[in-house]
Amino acid sequence: MLLSVVVPVFNEEQAVNILISRIREALRGFDWRLLFVDDGSTDETLNIIHGTALDDNRIQVLSFSRNFGHQAAVTAGLDFANGDAVIVMDADLQDPPELLPEMVRLFEQGYDVVSPQRICRRGETWLKRTTATIFYRTMATMVGSRLTPEVGDFRLFSRRAVLAIRSFREQHRFMRGLVGWLGLREAILPFERQPRAAGETKYPMLKMLRFAWTAVASFSALPLRLSIAAGILLSCAGFGYLFYVLYLALFTNILVPGWASVVVLQCIFSGMILLALGAIGDYVGRNYEESKGRPLYVVENAFNIMPPESDIVRATILDGATVRNSSVYGTRGMDASNVVADIEEHRAVNSLRF
Repeated sequence: MLLSVVVPVFNEEQAVNILISRIREALRGFDWRLLFVDDGSTDETLNIIHGTALDDNRIQVLSFSRNFGHQAAVTAGLDFANGDAVIVMDADLQDPPELLPEMVRLFEQGYDVVSPQRICRRGETWLKRTTATIFYRTMATMVGSRLTPEVGDFRLFSRRAVLAIRSFREQHRFMRGLVGWLGLREAILPFERQPRAAGETKYPMLKMLRFAWTAVASFSALPLRLSIAAGILLSCAGFGYLFYVLYLALFTNILVPGWASVVVLQCIFSGMILLALGAIGDYVGRNYEESKGRPLYVVENAFNIMPPESDIVRATILDGATVRNSSVYGTRGMDASNVVADIEEHRAVNSLRF
């Protein structure tokens, strides 16, 4: 059985060597491939991975032309991974490689998806834990029980699960929701999430909020329905207030002319209108972006990777980017002399680094 491990990376130069070492140790005795998807790193991450891949053809590299985002990197890894089972994990070692053999054991029992579930989050702030809890509870309300709480993108997929996920090609992607939507047989494996081995999180609060909104908008129209309900509720309240004002004007002498109540009501109604229009506009914008059919990612360079089994929908692979046991950069030719020159060049550069 061939096991593929997909690791999206973005500026993880301090962690990748530790990750490779621990994966090698954890998968001793397995037939494995480690596929790094570089999501436009600006540090030495890509050079470090290339240097290791020169000496070990089990390590594969895909390099994007720019940063396309974590979900696009996961998608590319699943598009190119050719193992009988495929594991997706992050490079920060919060997903422990030592868990991989147990995940494979559950896969061999017939599960299509093996999902490690966090039972604690070491090294994370109270705010991070609280917002994560709110996110999963919100998604459970909108998506239902299909979304397993405290399960991230760290998962094992069977070959048929990978082929099924490849058929989803929407632009705004929430992989956890896609997996839940499939409804394949899933095993839950509890584990304690560790602190980051090095570096800083690539998901600050603002980016996490955008990711949460993508998850909501991709799998539910509930925000639009809530805006309708809020509009009805506020309209009823407005009419009720109107009847109250008419009663004061016609049957009492206590009505005092003023503008405070008018201003308050105007702010409430205007805010709700803008909120509803914003939600509608975001959904329309997402439909517009989907209608353009642009690629989900652009592969600029590749290393130690065979060409894909079939054409990949909504992905751009630059000419000469996918080859085995060589690296091709820019517009350089495919002849043997250029391939050897590339290998020697990278070996020389990385020999100085290590």
